[in-house]
Amino acid sequence: MNNFAHIKPLFKYNKVAYYSVVLNDNKETLYEEFVKKHELKNKNKLYHILKWLQVIGKKYGAQNRFFRNEAFTADTSALPPVGKDKKPYYIENGKKKNNTLRLYCLRASEGVVFLFSGDIKTANKAQDCPNVKPHFLLANQLTKAIDEAFKNKDIIWNEDCTLIECDNNFKLYY
Repeated sequence: MNNFAHIKPLFKYNKVAYYSVVLNDNKETLYEEFVKKHELKNKNKLYHILKWLQVIGKKYGAQNRFFRNEAFTADTSALPPVGKDKKPYYIENGKKKNNTLRLYCLRASEGVVFLFSGDIKTANKAQDCPNVKPHFLLANQLTKAIDEAFKNKDIIWNEDCTLIECDNNFKLYY
């Protein structure tokens, strides 16, 4: 049996439209599941990532510098961005803390980002971490499938490449 996903728009700011996918016959997107999972036990780390989504979407656009490259074979990226000393910091109780929560995504353009899922990263490489490895591998599969759908024109850009369009019944096989 093939796995499939439906593309779902999430939210749009003036510079970036965010999308996610609903796997098979699930009710929620990967991104919505990610937020629900981490909104209580990793609230500050999640808030840090959500704030970056807002800043990128409202102020800068999805520039490469905001996305950490964690994949070698696909265009999969992760948030939060790397800090000046190569670590993503957030503030908790007035102190700088390293944000180990990862949200895997596809930066399709400066105006379109697909948000997948993630978890707490406990190893240097995503593929070596039992927490994030399944999310990382799934994000790579979905990224390849989305890239292929763009090539096949199953997903198309609007005139100024700020939004995407696809048939409501389109299934993304991964």
